[in-house]
Amino acid sequence: MKEKLQEIKDLYPFEPKELKVDAGHRLSYVDEGKGQVMLMVHGNPTWSFFYRDLIKEFSQTHRTIALDNIGCGMSDKPQDYQYTLENHISNLEKLVLALDLKDITLCVHDWGGAIGSGMATRHPDRIKNIVVFNTAAFRSQNIPKRIALCRVPFFGKVAVRAFNAFAGSATFMTTLNPLSDEVKHGFLLPYNNWENRIATHEFVLDIPLEANHRSYKTILAVEEGLSSLKDVPMTIIWGKHDWCFDMTFLAQWKEFFPKAEVHEMEAGHYLLEDKGEEIIEIIKEFINKK
Repeated sequence: MKEKLQEIKDLYPFEPKELKVDAGHRLSYVDEGKGQVMLMVHGNPTWSFFYRDLIKEFSQTHRTIALDNIGCGMSDKPQDYQYTLENHISNLEKLVLALDLKDITLCVHDWGGAIGSGMATRHPDRIKNIVVFNTAAFRSQNIPKRIALCRVPFFGKVAVRAFNAFAGSATFMTTLNPLSDEVKHGFLLPYNNWENRIATHEFVLDIPLEANHRSYKTILAVEEGLSSLKDVPMTIIWGKHDWCFDMTFLAQWKEFFPKAEVHEMEAGHYLLEDKGEEIIEIIKEFINKK
């Protein structure tokens, strides 16, 4: 898979490193620059490519690290793996501990909110700042019908894994400004066949709506642990035109973190594609505050 990165080297000019996690699976991550740590956690159906412009910009002043969750990006995509929230949190935690990351500015988006917050609530002493993009780290019953359809037995599996309905649709349903063909190719590069789309489907199945769901206790623990982060400086940067993580999720973030800065953007779910330059300036101002 790594050789395919040559196809997008102009957009993603990084040489990923790797860490062995559960059962020897390869967790791929970008590690660029030196200085204080900026750790970026992606969601579904993206990968570290989502953060490429932040990596380019902030690696000039920071050590920027962006992982690919197992099943995503350049990481291994095992077919017999338990793609649970607990395992994703544990893998991120192993990366943080293996690299001994401290004074972290944590950036989270989509599933990265639950994964990154899960790690942060276990190690609040390692977190310096938090940058929240459209995401959640708490329970919710708010699931769009088009995502719920991907959970339907057989239909959802075939749609997502055979026809790439989830990742493919995301390339034109997540921004206000159309993505270029090259950027679309970058987002879809790791998800080019049935096997490589396994996590894309498993993430959808892992949305914990019911108390008996395999990841319900994990998301509940993350939610209950958010109070340990209440004094960590936070900025919330929110695309107002996100049909998935809509404004009701932003309202919940404000309830959990009333002291957080909030920036509402004329942008969709992939808000870094719509408002990248503006967002970079907001983050610069945020992390440079005394």
